Amino acid sequence: MGKIVLYAIGGSAPSRAVLLTLKALNVPFEYKFLNLLTGENRTPAYLAINPHGTVPALSDDGEILTDSHAIITYLVDKYGTDDSLYPKDLIKRAKVNQFLFYEATVVFDRTFLNISRPIFNKNNVITHAKIEAIYQVYERLESFLKEHAYVAGDQLTVADFSLIATITTLFNFAQLDGGKYPKIAEWVKRLEELPYYAEANGEGLKQYSDFIKLIGGFKVLR
Repeated sequence: MGKIVLYAIGGSAPSRAVLLTLKALNVPFEYKFLNLLTGENRTPAYLAINPHGTVPALSDDGEILTDSHAIITYLVDKYGTDDSLYPKDLIKRAKVNQFLFYEATVVFDRTFLNISRPIFNKNNVITHAKIEAIYQVYERLESFLKEHAYVAGDQLTVADFSLIATITTLFNFAQLDGGKYPKIAEWVKRLEELPYYAEANGEGLKQYSDFIKLIGGFKVLR
């Protein structure tokens, strides 16, 4: 096994998705914290590693990957003792990919691009329409979970890791009503019971929540 180095920050949902995967696989790695708020991701040293200046980035024996979805699927393919987290069966894998793409193109967009990025740019006013867009995500996810315990079927996969990191971040802006979305609430509780969840997702999520409180929260413009 080559040396694995993860460049990340706990407040980043994609970073937490990678942490969940690494912990699930029990793969040893070095964690290098990057403080995005002070611009450590824009330094020449980091840009030489990841020209996008984004997190996470992962180095595996010198080979660099810079997208969380690419990283987590790669890790399972290379280091998984079985393929349960990312099945080799083409239909099962396609269903996992479906939710990875959904998280990347819809859910993360409504978390980071619509809300978090403006807050990082010191604009803490959020339109009501953006909050409603989050509830649309909840509605869709609730329907996905009505027939299965996990988003892509009856077993835990990396799609759950990618989505739980982002969905729990959304709770900072639009609280989840467990009565209205019981399947999401059950799914979140199921993942919270994983022995590595608190370290891999809970700690970073708290860091993000503390940051939101530090800047005075946000205001919804109706």
